[in-house]
Amino acid sequence: MYKVRTLNLYRGPFEQLNLTHLFHSIADPVGSSISRIESNLFLNKLSKCGRIDEARYMFDKMPCRDEFAWNTMIAAYANSGRLTEAKQLFHEAPLKSSITWTSLISGYCTHGCEIEAFEWYWQMQLAGQKPNTYTLGSVIRLCSTMGFLRRGEQIHGYALKTRLDGDVFVITGLVDMYAKCESISEAEYLFEIATDSKNHATWTAMLAGYSRNGDGFKAIKCFRDMRTEGVESNQFTFPSILTACGAISAHDFGVQVHGCIVRSGFGANIFVQSALVDMYSKCRDLSNAKRVLENMQINDVISWNSMIVGCVREGFEEEALSLFREMHARNMKIDDYTYPSVLNSFVSMRDIQNAKSVHCLIVKTGFGAYKLVNNALVDMYAKQGKLDYAFMVFDQMPDKDVISWTSLVTGCSYNDSYEDAIKLFCDMRIAGICPDQIALASVLSACAELTVMEFGQQVHATIIKSGLGSSLSVDNSLLTMYAKCGCIEDANHVFDSMRTRNVISWTALIVGYAKNGRGKDSLHFYDQMIATGTKPDFITFIGLLFACSHTGLVEEGRQYFESMDNEYGIKPGPEHYACMIDLLGRSGKLAEAKELLNQMVVEPDATVWKALLGACRVHGELELGETAAKKLFELEPVNSVPYVLLSNMYSLAGRWEDAARVRRLMKSRGVNKEPGCSWIESNSKVHTFMSEDRSHPMMNEIYLKIDEIIILIKEAGYVPDMNFALQDMDKEGKELGLAYHSEKLAVAFGLLTSPQGAAIRIFKNLRVCGDCHAAMKYISKVYLRRIILRDSNCFHHFREGKCSCGDYW
Repeated sequence: MYKVRTLNLYRGPFEQLNLTHLFHSIADPVGSSISRIESNLFLNKLSKCGRIDEARYMFDKMPCRDEFAWNTMIAAYANSGRLTEAKQLFHEAPLKSSITWTSLISGYCTHGCEIEAFEWYWQMQLAGQKPNTYTLGSVIRLCSTMGFLRRGEQIHGYALKTRLDGDVFVITGLVDMYAKCESISEAEYLFEIATDSKNHATWTAMLAGYSRNGDGFKAIKCFRDMRTEGVESNQFTFPSILTACGAISAHDFGVQVHGCIVRSGFGANIFVQSALVDMYSKCRDLSNAKRVLENMQINDVISWNSMIVGCVREGFEEEALSLFREMHARNMKIDDYTYPSVLNSFVSMRDIQNAKSVHCLIVKTGFGAYKLVNNALVDMYAKQGKLDYAFMVFDQMPDKDVISWTSLVTGCSYNDSYEDAIKLFCDMRIAGICPDQIALASVLSACAELTVMEFGQQVHATIIKSGLGSSLSVDNSLLTMYAKCGCIEDANHVFDSMRTRNVISWTALIVGYAKNGRGKDSLHFYDQMIATGTKPDFITFIGLLFACSHTGLVEEGRQYFESMDNEYGIKPGPEHYACMIDLLGRSGKLAEAKELLNQMVVEPDATVWKALLGACRVHGELELGETAAKKLFELEPVNSVPYVLLSNMYSLAGRWEDAARVRRLMKSRGVNKEPGCSWIESNSKVHTFMSEDRSHPMMNEIYLKIDEIIILIKEAGYVPDMNFALQDMDKEGKELGLAYHSEKLAVAFGLLTSPQGAAIRIFKNLRVCGDCHAAMKYISKVYLRRIILRDSNCFHHFREGKCSCGDYW
């Protein structure tokens, strides 16, 4: 009160003072007409203008320095960040009131010196001085800035004990502190009980708290209540409510807020305009966002960044790039948020040349050392398939965070570099980086494609140990990984434990059961999916039709195929036609399959002709098979499959010259048959076998085991199928050739190295031959083992002499 009165009383004389005259007056106080109050006022004026050294000179010359002068100088040093001088002056002060302490504490709080600030706060109380509302306000503001919830709760407790919790300044600070520390319910409670102690700052703190904590709907309600109470909004209120509108895409309400802004006279405020651009762009109203941007008097980089992000989000990459060029032409101060947005625009544009140009600009302007920019570069190059550039940027980064690693892991998985993705994930863990949900989903996808189940299980364990919350993308990746590794029961367990499911979850399970030879279960889960109200997509029907094809359910397949367009508006693609032709062909309905082929509304691709050729091979339809093979020669001239199938069909029909002609054609075109290869995972290591392979360190033991297996399964009724042996060998040579097929070598290794009774999992790059399929059934029966064999088409689960495919593959 004393300070306010003196300011009012002495405003006239103070404005007429001359600095030189004042210095002379202080130096010769006898003849001076300048009062002590006027000197203090001038000292205060100098300190507030930032002329601290002049104020200190005047302070040192004052013959009689009272408490006001001391407090003025301490506050001047503290607020300007010269804390050492402030502390020294504090110790020299003859009298220290609560104002003196508060002046010093406020400086430490303002400049983020949290340890010293709290030490001074506790010392103030030990010295017998009671903190006032301004002291508490400063300390609470520090807690808000630094996120010190526990400290803030202690200050709140002190405010309650000293009954300072009713002061609007303290309440506003506490509401802001709790909101910024993500304790929004405590902030809300304080706000509700402070019925008589609210001003526009309190309302703004609560509104900003809702907005910051992601509760846009409560922020809108708070803004409406604020308007109802007649509390005026300002340049701090409007950005908060606009941010909330953008977060929940409340476009219509945002337009109404825009109207309030114009009527309130804040339409030209740079912070409000920037929030408007951000709100409109997030609400996908780029025309209004651009209109606000064009009307801005100042080139605000944040607003331009928001506009670029909005353009990229809506797929207007060229417009985003044009805005960036204009920013550069205007010599705007481009920051480390601008470049990531621009780099994102290159991902879908596939414009590597301009991307490299922006990369050069990044290096030239000194932003090559910014982590945010480097992460965007790694992500951009990886998604464009330029993994060498992505690795180059990544390796040069001095400081890598979880986003850096995740961008590269995801990029490798996206570009089918699955082994690199898994290796990077291991390096990431060694570096002490805790993977996020995106990295986990990506590495699980890599495990699924490589069918490395043991490593996938380790990743699953990492997810459980890390305590990461349930994520739909991670759960879907886990489900897919187990299904693709032949662990359909584990996939089902993951599915049952999921809190939320989407069409991807259901489809992964439907496809998983279909690929694991349990087509009827696929149809059962499809019915459950429809019952939950989940609509199938393009991939769902591929899984359904595949299930029908490998289970012989012709009528069900027809119904699903017709329902695609009739019920769900999904136009069949080549994959669906291929499944239907395969279904009809397997069932011996080749004429109907041919008719469906002729009725296709899309151009038949290689998958369609392969399905038809496979059906012709099964049923010996040589003429139609020739047509399909010739089409495949045109579509995939270097694929060996149609050459081999047609040659085998000619051989079975006794047309040896035609078979030789196809072989010569294959050779003349430089087409080589892909060699059969099987692999098995043991002790986190993958062991690979080729037919008649002798390179494995345990090959002697494996071949001895093969001899034992053949003897035992022959006794159980196995008869070698010579149709799958080489034709230019005698009977004994044919039998030996069949015995040493890659999948038989792999199962022998599995029997030698796996625990008694454990399941044996084998993977093969080609379809399993009929002889090996029959042998696996006998091995599972003789050795009482479950054998899971995945070939290029599906999984075969052998148990007690039977296969899950029902010999229909």
